[in-house]
Amino acid sequence: MAKNVTREEDYSKWYNDLVFRAGLAENSAVRGCMVIKPYGYAIWEKMQAQLDKRFKETGHQNAYFPLFVPKSMFEAEEKNAEGFAKECAVVTHYRLKTDPNDKTKLIVDPEAKLEEELIVRPTSEAIIWSTYKGWIQSYRDLPILINQWANVVRWEMRTRLFLRTSEFLWQEGHTAHATKAEAIVEAEKMLDVYSEFAEEFMAMPVIRGKKGESERFAGAEETYCIEAMMQDGRALQAGTSHFLGQNFAKAFDVKFADKEGKLEHVWATSWGVSTRLMGALVMTHSDDEGLVLPPKLAPIQVAIIPIYKSPEELTLVSEAALELTSKLKELGISVKYDDDDNRRPGWKFAEYETKGVPVRVAIGPRDLAEGKVELVRRDTKEKSIVDLAGVEHTIAQLMEDIQNNLFERALKFKNDRIQKVDTYTEFKEKLEKEGGFYLVHWDGTIETEALIKAETQATIRCIPLDSPEEDGVCMVTGKPSKFRVVLAKAY
Repeated sequence: MAKNVTREEDYSKWYNDLVFRAGLAENSAVRGCMVIKPYGYAIWEKMQAQLDKRFKETGHQNAYFPLFVPKSMFEAEEKNAEGFAKECAVVTHYRLKTDPNDKTKLIVDPEAKLEEELIVRPTSEAIIWSTYKGWIQSYRDLPILINQWANVVRWEMRTRLFLRTSEFLWQEGHTAHATKAEAIVEAEKMLDVYSEFAEEFMAMPVIRGKKGESERFAGAEETYCIEAMMQDGRALQAGTSHFLGQNFAKAFDVKFADKEGKLEHVWATSWGVSTRLMGALVMTHSDDEGLVLPPKLAPIQVAIIPIYKSPEELTLVSEAALELTSKLKELGISVKYDDDDNRRPGWKFAEYETKGVPVRVAIGPRDLAEGKVELVRRDTKEKSIVDLAGVEHTIAQLMEDIQNNLFERALKFKNDRIQKVDTYTEFKEKLEKEGGFYLVHWDGTIETEALIKAETQATIRCIPLDSPEEDGVCMVTGKPSKFRVVLAKAY
């Protein structure tokens, strides 16, 4: 068996291999698409559940809109259409037929051409705002706060499991408001929801910021984002929230009568996160032995493995293990008691380590005789022998300790790799040698950003929301600058 590649040897291959080894996903027979396997989907379901809870707590409701968007409707908002045009999959026909020259093959029926081509949604603003036109007449109909859990298609040429695939799962919120101020509050509120989820559940520290013009969502007036640092020092955009202004309302003529009866265009937002979060979770915490999962998102929080030599010993150990399983479940902790006699304990230890199970418990007859069990933390690999009596409470505390430790460890990693740089020469030298995030002055122009990207492959990730005003000069052009921005290579 080939030796697993390490993070230091080849970070990209390490990531891909780990996704396969941990049973998260695999490439499908459809180029650029993936199969999310049960263990990977179980993590995504936990993410969904927590996010969905927060959406509903902030007044949003779930709905579902069609996968297909008529081409003329997609074209209505010009910037949005132009921004996604190169990634669109297009349906032109609605039927196949048997090839008259080869009965074993199917061909497109030329007589089944659609009157209007359909776009497979890369995002849903067009279909949703065409629908909102029929829902909104008066200020009494506002706000509309809708989210949908769905799949989208963006025809990517270079793909990587979870991080960039031609089809992926996500949620997309689409809201309509009576005022500009209310819409901006909504966009900022949802960014807070994303950042709190990332830090509290994924144990992944993020920088909250605004995108520059070239990175802004197509059709938005402002794009807010959360940016996270991966273990190779690259940035990963983990979530976005967009203030759309009145652009889509004007494109689809969505107006409402205010309290004085005057017709006004509606103000809009959209916001979303995707299965890209799965990739972020893998790259933020995992090591050369496998996944490292924060307990709040681990499908299995505790794995109990019996150590025995005879059926009698297994019976004895199982009685204690099942009792502990019951006590842990009462505390809301998910447990797997693995008494599969087709696998040796050593194989099971390695398997649950690969899958990132936060705590492993080993119980053998000698341990039971002494009233002890062995615990192993996945985050630190620390092993301890503890009393069996009350061990469920010890484990519950470990869940909190591991969650907090993963966040603090990732936060220190990020903070240690953020540095201020004032000259372009120094930036290029440091980026090549060290990676990480750089706080630099920028003149705010697309031309300067394009030059930096062409020469270094780094992009302006965001203008941090908490960035203090600071007089300076652009490190490239020497023109005046009031704020530092985050510059980094990114996924």
